[in-house]
Amino acid sequence: MKPRNLRHFRVFLAVADLGTPTAAAARCGVSQPAVTQALSRLEAAAGGALFDRRRKGFFLTDRGLLVQSRLRRGMERLDGALAQVAPRLVLTATSAQLQALIAMVETQNFTLAARALGLAQPTVHRAITQIEREAGRPLFDRSAFGVVATRPCRDLAQAARLAFAEFDQGEAELADHDGREVGRIVIGALPLARSVILPEAILGFRARRPKTIIAVLDGPYDEMLAGLRRGEIDLIIGALRDPQPIADVVQEPLFNDQLAVLVRPGHPLAGQGTVAPAQLVTQSWAVPRRGTPARTQFDSLFAARGLPLPDSIVECGSVLLMRELLRRSDMLGCISGQQAGAELRNGLLSTLDIGIDWPGRSIGLTYRRDWMPTPGQRLMLGELRRAGAEVAERSA
Repeated sequence: MKPRNLRHFRVFLAVADLGTPTAAAARCGVSQPAVTQALSRLEAAAGGALFDRRRKGFFLTDRGLLVQSRLRRGMERLDGALAQVAPRLVLTATSAQLQALIAMVETQNFTLAARALGLAQPTVHRAITQIEREAGRPLFDRSAFGVVATRPCRDLAQAARLAFAEFDQGEAELADHDGREVGRIVIGALPLARSVILPEAILGFRARRPKTIIAVLDGPYDEMLAGLRRGEIDLIIGALRDPQPIADVVQEPLFNDQLAVLVRPGHPLAGQGTVAPAQLVTQSWAVPRRGTPARTQFDSLFAARGLPLPDSIVECGSVLLMRELLRRSDMLGCISGQQAGAELRNGLLSTLDIGIDWPGRSIGLTYRRDWMPTPGQRLMLGELRRAGAEVAERSA
């Protein structure tokens, strides 16, 4: 439904609530012809009628109900944030100004913001100046080191991101209503999920939705969590955090996973039976990075026994890099047994017996608490849950 005219969205919602263009015009402070024009443009963008026009009033069509649901969620979030900055912004702010504001919050530089949006720098500068003038206060602190958003500005940018994400999902739902595949599903994948769950889930999804774009992102958990909360990522799959990182996300467990200590075949320690933890202190290790659940368990292995951590550590989250480090040296690796399943089955690595039972790590899904997935996203969730259930059954 692009381009996105926020005034038209508010007019549409007023007609949906009140049932007549006349009442909607009075609520929105516009003329009745302006309401008619707004509805006409929205229906053209939506690809069909949004209202069934009868003598007794305007009634939403099935297509209109889809649009109403997403626009209401997005606009309620956005208007609440605009009103917190300045009530006048509810009437004056445009989607172009909000896109410029988001870009400025993220880049802290007019040139970089303009480049991110594909616009000229004066265009972005003018948009920020206009929205600050309407707000009656500065939204950015200017300094020699850059342009830094104030707290109200950051909150508004966050609300605008999530509102725009709702509008994107509305477009995907309209396409689904018409039997078309539009949009994309963005998954943040932590290391274990990339090799154990995602391949099967994606293939199951692709068999039913061959054209929907699937984007799989990797990176540090904190970066992906930030992307999830901004609406840039739909869900994260991987090791869940304990305690839960923040209240506005939901963690859904799928199965438990256990760590393993891995070595190359023929490693000097492999033929000694059970290796005591004290012997492990002097070894060289490849382990997950700090802050991950796996690394916490690795560190606890030594701390719980009053032992120092090994002083020769390479931090890596890639099983491929770990495999090559272990194959070419006497290093030890600590990683998920599920994640290294292919290497273990093919004899590329072996498990070292250290005589302890690792506590299980909970592997699952993380998504926004108020997320309302599209049909395509619900299908992907189902495939991920199915793949997770199969892993849990194999591990039982």
